[in-house]
Amino acid sequence: MNDDTSGTRVWLILMKAHRVLARTAARNTDELGLSDFATLELLLHKGPQPVNEIGRRIELTSGAITTAVDRMEARGLVARRADPDDRRARVVQLTAKGKTVIERAFAHHKAAMDQAADALTKAERRTLIELLKKLGTSAEQALQQGE
Repeated sequence: MNDDTSGTRVWLILMKAHRVLARTAARNTDELGLSDFATLELLLHKGPQPVNEIGRRIELTSGAITTAVDRMEARGLVARRADPDDRRARVVQLTAKGKTVIERAFAHHKAAMDQAADALTKAERRTLIELLKKLGTSAEQALQQGE
């Protein structure tokens, strides 16, 4: 057993686990692609969103999110409408077809991710979630202090 508990080792193990989980997620998004899946999932769970907010939340540039929304709109998965609070902004919402597609894709994704986490008990998952949140919050604060 490796007794190295350094921050570098934590990062290395976390990165390796993330890589495998990311490949699992990419393989199980019903051929939507990760950016389209992430956009549709956000709209499913958070409701209609301004284009720039979608980009911020899923970490896509303004050009990339515009291209993604154009692609999904052409497929009939989302629709743009004027933002009632800001005439310059556009809000993206799921269409009925988009809702059907993401509900099916999300169910498939959820099953795959649950299977990937099967090695952990529910209590271990809870602990891991708490620890990862703590780690992320601490790292974010350190980043902000360094800016």
